[in-house]
Amino acid sequence: MTLAVSGCDDQMFVYALCRVTEAAARAGAAQVGRGTRSNTTSTAIAAMRAELDKLAISGQVIIGEEGGEADGLPTGYKLNRGNDGDTKFDIVVDPIEGTSYLARGMTNAMAVMALAPEGALFNPGPSFYMEKFAAPAAARGKIDPTAPTQVKLGQLSSVLNKPVSELTVFVLEKPRHRELVHQIHNAGARVALYPAGDVAGGLMAAMPDSGIDALMGTGGTREGMLSAVAVRALGGELLMRIDPQLTTEKAAVAKAGLDTTKWMGINDLVKSDNVHFTATGITTGLLFEGVEREGASERTQSLLISGSNKTTRQLLTSWHDLDQDT
Repeated sequence: MTLAVSGCDDQMFVYALCRVTEAAARAGAAQVGRGTRSNTTSTAIAAMRAELDKLAISGQVIIGEEGGEADGLPTGYKLNRGNDGDTKFDIVVDPIEGTSYLARGMTNAMAVMALAPEGALFNPGPSFYMEKFAAPAAARGKIDPTAPTQVKLGQLSSVLNKPVSELTVFVLEKPRHRELVHQIHNAGARVALYPAGDVAGGLMAAMPDSGIDALMGTGGTREGMLSAVAVRALGGELLMRIDPQLTTEKAAVAKAGLDTTKWMGINDLVKSDNVHFTATGITTGLLFEGVEREGASERTQSLLISGSNKTTRQLLTSWHDLDQDT
């Protein structure tokens, strides 16, 4: 069955998109804590593609996820189910953000998808990692991403009217960030270290009064572009530059002629306000609760963000009848 959606201004559109991430999250939740990363990923990919294929939209996945030959959602995967004259989309998908941590039953795993009009999203090519700086709307255009950490935090302190000592910076707990964490502490700010949750950290940094004032450090390019769509709709700041970490990635980025010194702002990364973002929790984390079974139902929580009609965000709790799944 194909789900007809009447257009990007229709409130039902984002709800239809949410079904895609709900399906992936529910499929991924069955593997939480089982230590089987490949099985977890393939199951979630298949569920996400099955729901995505029901939508009457056209577009192309510009950052995707490989799976089995029959049910993958690879970069370049095309959807051609829209009507003539409808918006065509660039699509970024991540059936499980935080796959290895989900397999160990850890926090912040989610299924995520973002859409923007065709050509509106920066295409990172072979880049797998990017350095990022995310912050609330007050920081837009006020932060020099090339400045030392202490200077950047001073600039953020000024625009947020908050002492550096009261700033909290989200950083992924990775060996590559040891020096960054040291610099943040030396500047006098707090660090919130998490083993996973790059998307959650970026969104919380863009949301005023979330308890997170900024995100700093190098993380996945896909997670960065997913965050960029949501941050654009929220009006926040997100600065990124290509920052390859692997030898093969560095060679591929150099061959593609990509500039690793250039910092891009939110308007470089996402060139339209007509954007849509949906994420559904798999394990409980910073943004929402994970999938929970309640009797004959399964409960999901999702974050829906749309920029087309200036709707900011909605937190949607849904109950799914398990009897209908069998």
